[in-house]
Amino acid sequence: MIARLRRTRSAMIGLGIVCFFVLLALAAPLLVRLSGWDPAQPDPSAVDPNLAGLPREVFSAEHWLGVEPVSGRDLFSRVVMGTQVSMLVAFAGAAVVLTLGALFGVAAGFFGGWADAVISRLMDLLMSFPGLIFMIAIMSVTPHVNRLVMLIAVIGLFSWPGVARIVRGQTLSVREREFVEAARVSGSGAGRILRREILPNVAGPLIAYATLLVPGMISAEAALSYLGIGIRPPTPSWGQILADAVTYYDVAPAYFAIPGLCLFLVILGFSLLGDGLRDAVDPKGARR
Repeated sequence: MIARLRRTRSAMIGLGIVCFFVLLALAAPLLVRLSGWDPAQPDPSAVDPNLAGLPREVFSAEHWLGVEPVSGRDLFSRVVMGTQVSMLVAFAGAAVVLTLGALFGVAAGFFGGWADAVISRLMDLLMSFPGLIFMIAIMSVTPHVNRLVMLIAVIGLFSWPGVARIVRGQTLSVREREFVEAARVSGSGAGRILRREILPNVAGPLIAYATLLVPGMISAEAALSYLGIGIRPPTPSWGQILADAVTYYDVAPAYFAIPGLCLFLVILGFSLLGDGLRDAVDPKGARR
């Protein structure tokens, strides 16, 4: 599978983009210290009050990417710290989705009967809801809960049913194979069969599909922060930065374009990587 993935140019490009943003997120505190500006620290001298608070310079030695209009906060430090938020939502959200999707999907496919019926109806119920609208509603009525934890929990809640459906289908297929029957005949219990036979065979498609869900998680976080109900200031978020800059996009497009470009690239990177993983796990399906 790794060899097939390495031969896929688009997947390697996606992996490179993802690695760049992961490294940027890890190095964010160091980069902020090097820039000399805290993300929440305003610099009134960098904006011109006579020009509706527009920055005096777009780029400068003091502010590498300029400052936000009106507030005068350093854009570079806010963008790199916003990368941490997006990467945390991406990987923590993926972990929640993988855990719940694997747990419920394997239980439904392996045990069948009433367990399958109950879990399938629960998945149908959650997938019938308009996810973004319910996320907005939940985030609006929980203002005092940690925003980052709540975002990850809410995104995971509405994303795991899709993964569970894939895992259920894979489990139904794997449980009828000869090696599973041989394990049953040899006296292996359900727990051992699940650990040794079922989970290793559904892990590939599970990871590939979860990777394809990550762009939606990042977009949801940015959308909620853009609407003002996501990450609470002064913690930076790309969605927040876009919301602050949208009023000035016609006269100061750089402050809108920079976080927008970051959002575009990270979503593109995860999408390309997810497509490559999916094709590497199921090469016959890719050829079809």
